[in-house]
Amino acid sequence: MSHPRHALDEIIHAPVRLSIMAMLAAAETVEFGYLRDTIEVSDSLLSKHLQTLEKAGYVRVTKGFVGKRPRTWLALTDEGRDAFQSYMAVLRQITQAPPSRLDAGTD
Repeated sequence: MSHPRHALDEIIHAPVRLSIMAMLAAAETVEFGYLRDTIEVSDSLLSKHLQTLEKAGYVRVTKGFVGKRPRTWLALTDEGRDAFQSYMAVLRQITQAPPSRLDAGTD
């Protein structure tokens, strides 16, 4: 039997990408600046991680304007939402392992 950690999605597993995915999972769309400020990263770091998530097909990036100001909105794709739900299920498996499995070999 393989440990559940092997099923963790390495694309999501990086702390900043996990923060992005969690934030986007809680909303339909999120504006770039709001996401940046909420997860406390720089524009460049957020952009770098968003590129990875977009390339994986997990995040959709939409650009537009509010008045004359350019804006970027972010949303999870259906694939991204499914991947995040699977990732969270694996974390629950790891963190909610039955005590008998955790106590094995401690004698």
